[in-house]
Amino acid sequence: MPLRSDIKKVLVIGSGPIVIGQAAEFDYAGTQACRALKAEGLEVVLINSNPATIMTDKHMADKIYIEPLTLDVVKRVIEIEKPDSVVSNLGGQTALTLSMQLAESGFLAEHGVKLLGSNPETIHKAEDRQAFKDTMEAIGQPCIPSKVVEDIDDAMAFAEEIGYPVIVRPAFTLGGTGGGIAENRDELHEIATNGLRLSPITQILVEKCIAGWKEIEFEVIRDSKNNVITVCSMENFDPVGVHTGDSIVVAPCVTLADKEYQMLRTAALDIIQALKVEGGCN
Repeated sequence: MPLRSDIKKVLVIGSGPIVIGQAAEFDYAGTQACRALKAEGLEVVLINSNPATIMTDKHMADKIYIEPLTLDVVKRVIEIEKPDSVVSNLGGQTALTLSMQLAESGFLAEHGVKLLGSNPETIHKAEDRQAFKDTMEAIGQPCIPSKVVEDIDDAMAFAEEIGYPVIVRPAFTLGGTGGGIAENRDELHEIATNGLRLSPITQILVEKCIAGWKEIEFEVIRDSKNNVITVCSMENFDPVGVHTGDSIVVAPCVTLADKEYQMLRTAALDIIQALKVEGGCN
């Protein structure tokens, strides 16, 4: 029997084809989620645009839709299947953005659908550049000099203030899409224009470039009772400035002193608690 009596039918949003920033781990996690949900006696509906993944095998879900992962298509599936819950935090950036749009538009509330796992507030805090920066400052985590902007003039003015090079990070995009490092005004104008165009909320973060620094990652997990654990630490073979998707990652970290490791581990746990993420987080 299900652990929650109010959940009978769940829509799982997959991650689509494997791309940089959204790789095979999402297929694996989504597949395991479908199995776990079915084992609890729930009816599972899956939508995924990738027919090549094992996730879309007929025994993985009760209903499978191999359709484009767009807002209109997901809305139509919800109208047809009438699930009471949606799981989106195993579908990468694509699924998170879709669930955020569904929640903010009022569509989920209108159809009585609950968003399981990461809630809209958590997704907003993690994906909105200004909200994330404000959260980090509130818990005392150091931040690189940066500013959230929504037009070219502000981006140019801030870059002049902190000096070049700067890095541009669009909000709500996958794997760094639309971002880049700008060495001068001309490059910044081109990258910022593209980033604002590609961001669903027309927002970019302009920050001081720290290319060459050591890049460390932590995988952490939190549940709804605020229990948190560190799964592992990881160290990128290449420094900041080389995209993780083009690099090699070693687990665990091999060049950190214990004091440095413990400092970063504590920071990772504080961050996931501040964001109130339920599930895994990198």
